[in-house]
Amino acid sequence: MQNIKIKDDPYIRIMKDTGINDSVSRRDFFRLVTLGGVATAIIPQGLKAAVNSGTDEKPSTNIADALKYKRTENSLPGKYPGKVAHVINSKSLNDDKFDAEVVHNMVEKAVRSVAGVNDTSRAWKKFVSVEDRIGLKVNPVAGKSLSTSLEITRAVINQLLSAGIPEKNIIIWDRRESDLIEAGFTVSNFPGIKIMGTEVKDANDSFYDSEGKLYSEKMIDKDWYYWADCEEKYDAETLPYMVNEGKYSYFSKICTSNLDKIINIPILKNAGSSVSICMKNLSYGVITNTGRLHKDLWSETCAEVCAFPPLRDKVVLNIVDGIKGCYQGGPGANPQFITGFFSVFAGTDPVAVDRVGYEMILKKRIEEGIQKQESVKGRAFLELAQKYGLGVADLDKISVDKIILA
Repeated sequence: MQNIKIKDDPYIRIMKDTGINDSVSRRDFFRLVTLGGVATAIIPQGLKAAVNSGTDEKPSTNIADALKYKRTENSLPGKYPGKVAHVINSKSLNDDKFDAEVVHNMVEKAVRSVAGVNDTSRAWKKFVSVEDRIGLKVNPVAGKSLSTSLEITRAVINQLLSAGIPEKNIIIWDRRESDLIEAGFTVSNFPGIKIMGTEVKDANDSFYDSEGKLYSEKMIDKDWYYWADCEEKYDAETLPYMVNEGKYSYFSKICTSNLDKIINIPILKNAGSSVSICMKNLSYGVITNTGRLHKDLWSETCAEVCAFPPLRDKVVLNIVDGIKGCYQGGPGANPQFITGFFSVFAGTDPVAVDRVGYEMILKKRIEEGIQKQESVKGRAFLELAQKYGLGVADLDKISVDKIILA
């Protein structure tokens, strides 16, 4: 397959501008840029503003189409708007190893707190039923060192099984199948659980079938899309990580057709002066062609994609893996900025959960001298999400149940 000739290759341009040669591969570069975080991952401080600045005049989008759909009883912000459980246990992480039993207990406490009941199975049944096909939306993009942990994922699965949810009804999923495998989300680690990605390869490590078509094209739903008046040309090596070019970003069929309910399990990470937690794990993880969106529409994409029914009406619970996370360099994994937060957050309202996580990361960034004060742009996506009725962004309207176990 021949490369598409383009005037501006973002990989070459940024590698040249930054003086980075082989330290970041093209593959890893686009793994990060598809999730909207390339600037925070590899670009020195002086160039971040230039790459992620955007313009005051934003490209138009089809958010008005999303807002036309009638809301349901499951629509965000869910059963408990503005309610967040924050469970802390300093014993959850020791020498960079998770204590599975402690993590399991933390998830139990968080889910019970959100549901307002003391029985774990009853708590889970507030959000899901035995008939539901349930998708666990994890975040494996940064690899094993900064992925949704296997321990917290197992805790969720085991509690669902104890609540009577059939094993066959549970799916672990994300945008890219290869990322899932690299982070440990494999059949051997999760026997009996389906593991799915939108972007897939065959046994020969190829994205393309015998007819030269991307396998991923069969995994996207062209009836559901996020349109934005901006586009970017991709070369042949980049295209499989975007699936398509143009002004349309299509939703994954995993989200639109394979699932009835979604449990969002992101990790606690920064994205520059903002965060990559609930909203970003959902928005950038379920659509194609995201490389064009991060420059001028990062905040808009985080909020607006979540306003479409395939997400808005299916996400019933958010459980944030904050056992460890990063306060700088996200969404990529930079060891010097990864630290233990020893926390699990939960809530039906992803906006409120993100705001609480945002405050924790902001505090750490100020303590470390990375920021002197808050950047208003850091929570712009939360303000937009609140505007669209997806949750509560005002800190004084959020109720946090802080549970310190150790």
